[in-house]
Amino acid sequence: MACEVDFAYDGCSACALGESQITHACDVVLAAENVSRPCFISVTVVSNARMRELNAEWRGQDRATDVLSIECERPDDVGLAAGEPCELGDIVLAPDYIAQQAKSYGTTVTTETTLLIVHGLLHLLGYDHLEEEEAHRMEEREDRLVSMILGEGVLSATTVTRHRKGVDE
Repeated sequence: MACEVDFAYDGCSACALGESQITHACDVVLAAENVSRPCFISVTVVSNARMRELNAEWRGQDRATDVLSIECERPDDVGLAAGEPCELGDIVLAPDYIAQQAKSYGTTVTTETTLLIVHGLLHLLGYDHLEEEEAHRMEEREDRLVSMILGEGVLSATTVTRHRKGVDE
């Protein structure tokens, strides 16, 4: 099952991953999560200033961040007819923020961007990290999925989920 990804760019520097790499990452995640329904995903690449506006609007946080996920539908929504495509939602990336964050975590921009695509898509599929147990479950899943996309051991020395309560607030 392949997903359809729509890309938009809003006043930003280039993303570390090309459109085909992002689409591939989304396909890997959806296959690993056993999503067989056709899915549409929007990926928007924005400046730090635009990310700050969106983060304030959607999360009430007046600052830039690395990734936002804005959910529309889930593949298991009962209102969707069998075989009907699912509009998963939007993943918004801030490449300048991500590049700076990659330095602080001692990883590459490519690895960091891949992690954030996976992180954002897992949110669209219903994963969260508000509780410690959820965070561990999501971290383990992210690590496994990034390894499937980029190769084993890529994140071994990296803190995977940086969005736990108190870390990204």
